[in-house]
Parts: sequence; C-alpha cells; structure tokens
Amino acid sequence: MRRLALAPVALLLASAAPAPDYDLVIRGGRVLDGAGNPWVRADVAVKDGRIVRVGQVPGRGAREIAAGDRYVAPGFIDMMDQSTEALLENGLAESKLLQGVTTVIAGEGGTPGDAADIPAYFGKLETLGISVNFGTYYASHQARVKVMGDGAGAPTPAQLEAMRKEVATAMRAGVFGISSALIYPPSSFQSTSDLIALAKEAGKCGGFYSSHMRDESGKLVEAVEEAIAIGEGGGVKVEIFHLKAAFAPGWGKLMPAALAKIDAARDRGVDVAADVYPYVAGGTGLDVSVPNWLWADGEEKGLARLKDPAVRERMKSELAAGPLPDWTNLVHASGGWENVRLANANSAEYDRFNGQTLAAIGKALGRDPADASWDILLAAAAQKKRAMALFFMMSEEDIAAALRRPWVSIGSDASAAVKLGGVDALGLPHPRAYGTFPRVLAEYVGKRKVLTLEDAVRKMSGWPAQRMGLSDRGLIREGMRADIILIDLPKVRDAATWEKPTEPATGIDTVIVNGKLTIDARRHTGARAGAVLRHPCPSVETLS
Repeated sequence: MRRLALAPVALLLASAAPAPDYDLVIRGGRVLDGAGNPWVRADVAVKDGRIVRVGQVPGRGAREIAAGDRYVAPGFIDMMDQSTEALLENGLAESKLLQGVTTVIAGEGGTPGDAADIPAYFGKLETLGISVNFGTYYASHQARVKVMGDGAGAPTPAQLEAMRKEVATAMRAGVFGISSALIYPPSSFQSTSDLIALAKEAGKCGGFYSSHMRDESGKLVEAVEEAIAIGEGGGVKVEIFHLKAAFAPGWGKLMPAALAKIDAARDRGVDVAADVYPYVAGGTGLDVSVPNWLWADGEEKGLARLKDPAVRERMKSELAAGPLPDWTNLVHASGGWENVRLANANSAEYDRFNGQTLAAIGKALGRDPADASWDILLAAAAQKKRAMALFFMMSEEDIAAALRRPWVSIGSDASAAVKLGGVDALGLPHPRAYGTFPRVLAEYVGKRKVLTLEDAVRKMSGWPAQRMGLSDRGLIREGMRADIILIDLPKVRDAATWEKPTEPATGIDTVIVNGKLTIDARRHTGARAGAVLRHPCPSVETLS
C-alpha cells in the first residue's frame, strides 16, 4: 500500500523535471574548429540541428556524450564523390560516415537524366531520405549528348546554344556548376572553346567548372593550363579533380610544375584549386586502354570495332608508342601491363582473375595482355557492365607535395557502398572507397608527418566548405549546422588495403549529421538527417 501511495508522487516529480536545455551536449573533448586553429578543451551543445554553444555549457542535453581525449571536429566534406546513383538505392552511406564524411559533392559523371530532371532527382533523394548532405555538378557532356549524340565532331552554333540552355536549366535547379571528364569519350570530344561557352552559363550563377582533366600523365601541365583557361574564359571557379602526376617518367618533375602553374594563376586572381586522394594507384575502366578514336562514332560501333584483329594491331602499336595527342595512354603511364591490376572483371568468364595483373592474366590465357584486356572489356560490356582496373602510376612524394598546398582538399573519387563491406556502387574495389579520409590522418599526419592534425582537418572540413560556398558548415562554431565527428586519433586506421579494399575504417565512432546522432559506437542509428544542398543562382534573371 505504501508503494502504491508513493507512485503518484514519483510521477508528479518526473513531470516536474525540467526539459533538457539541448538536444545533445558533447562534454570535454579536444575541439578542432576546422579553420586550422589548435584544439581547445570545450563542450559543444547542439539544438535544432545547429551548434548553439561552444565552451563551458551549463544545463544538460537530452543526450550527453563524454568525449574524453577524443577530438571533436567538423564533419568531413568529400570533394569528389561518386554516390549519385548509390544514394537512390541506399541512402545510409555507411562507408562514407565511418570515414567521418558528412557531406559529399558528386557529379563528375553528371546527374541522372537530363537537366530538366534534376529537381525530380533531388526530390526523390529527399523523399527516400539520406544520411549525408549531398550536392552535385551537371556534366558538360550530358548537354552535348542530348544535343548531338555520343560521337565526335564540333557542334554548330545552334547546337552549342542548345547546350548552353541545358546548362542554364541545370544551374537553375541548384547544381554547383558543370563538370567534365576529358579523358573519357564523349567528354573528350569537347574542345576548350566549347567548354568555355558552357562555363559562361555556370559563371552567371557563381558556379564552378570542375574537371577530370584531359591528361594527368605526360601532358599534365598543359592540361592544368587548359583548365585554368576555361575558368578565365568562362568567368568561373575551377576545381581540378584528383590532381595527380600519373606518369612514372615524370615523377618529381610534373607535380611541382603543375602546382607552380596553379599558384601563378591564383596569384593573378584565378579562383582555382584542387582535390586529391592519398593513393598511388588510380582506378577506372579498362576502356581507357583503348585510344579515343575507336569511339568516334559512338559506343556501339566502338565495341564492334574492338573485335576486329586489324584494329587491335593498330591499337597495340599506339599502346607501345606512348601518349597520343588526343588520348592519355594509362598503360604506358603505369610502366606497362605488369602495373595494371584487374579489379573487377564484371563477367563470369573472367572474374577468377580479379586481383591479378594484366601481364599475368595474358600469360595464363596465352594471349597478349592487350588482347586479354580488350576481351575482358567486351565480356563485361555484353552484360551492360564495365570491367574495372587499378593503374599504379603515382608516387608518394608527389602526393605529399600536393597535400602541402593550402588550397588542396580531399576527394575520394568513390561512391558510397550500397551495403557496408561490399564493393562501392561503381563496382571498383579500390581502398579509397573505405579509407580515404582516415588515411590522411593515419598516414600523412601520424606516420609521414606531412600535415599537422589541425591542417588536415581544415583541408577536410573548413576549407572545402568555404570553397563550395557552404557558409553554415565546416566549422565548430555557434550558429553552424551541427555536422560533427569524434576522432579517437590513436585508433584511426584506414583498414582497407589493395588486397582487402572493402574493410571499413576505424577510429571515428561517433558521427552527427545536422544535429542527429547518425553513427553511434560505430553503428548506424538509422537517422537520415542529410540534406540536398542546392547551389543558389543569384543572377537567374540573366541566364539565357
């Protein structure tokens, strides 16, 4: 009876308890503000999706996290993401979040559908719900293909004007600018003047021209000059995707020259910068082992030509000769087929060779490595898939030289995995999909001492946010969006390797996106608080 009599009193006391002052308070961590400043010991309070107090925080949060000696930092921004399609299939993006990434900027390959379809695409992402913030570019070749197909040739003035209108439509929908991937047909068929004309439309909205440049190997410096010229001619900001010196004979020479070109352009007022990924191998389709002229009449006819022995003999001669004026020979840049590793054959016939070099595969099949490569390419294409390979063609010294530049940020060139522990949505088992951002901390801060912790965090948060015009993200400051991560630095490790490329990273076990706890003790909470980021177009009335 006594217990029953006390029950209403307990209920009354519980109902009288004051409501929490904050949604979340992180207590006593080492706060890195994202601007490059030294850490300070402080609390961080979050309410309604924003950081509302940094310092000593009185009151209490509905959730309290004791940070201890962990670092409290802004969520990382992936400046070269490939999750355009993956987020439609699974918006959880666990492989990104476990790296500390809370915002991704995608679009090297463009957006699904035409420019007019972008609002519907954004709306679908919002309806499905995503766990990371997402922004994108519109690919310049999308406009070209819509107007004149996927073959070679120069557009007429009327066709170029139609392409400009497509770009204007995309900019009004909220993309951050236009992108190009000039190593790949049909993007490779675009001239500098064509790209300047399209960039001018992006420039009317304060947008970007962002590029996988025409050459990242022997003609790297010339490709940098072209990207800068497009920015100057188009009146746009320039972002160079995954800056690299992918040419073994030029290691130690090409990268310093390219960096000097960018420094000189910045000195004269060109808003140009770059991102990198911290690995010595690039990853892409085996189709880059084919000269661009094969695709001049489109993909279907190119695949048919690839079966012709006479065509193959010509291509083998060109592979042996090195770079061509309109084609980057990545096999030559890697030093030969022994430095090209099959990552994903994407066909039952050849999957058993995944992880082996093309030189070894050719020997096993009794074929020239080039023929083996092209047979694997055709087998995947027959399944409407793309055979993927790793090209080992960069040096650690060149990567370090790029990382030291203050205007260099980090981009993974990888998609979120649809399922944690699986290959990313591009079908490319490269460790950058799981390890890019932790590797910067573990390898280039911890082991190699290339960067300080403060500058590494700045390169992955405050600087890219400023670069992209995300004025309310990227910093631990009052009023900012609460994209926050906790870093247990001694435990940070990029577990993904060349042999096991899909191992999730460790050391970042708490991730908050727009104020919602999304990764808790390395487990996804199910929260989908990510936002679609739309680039504003203040001069929309001037668009053609």
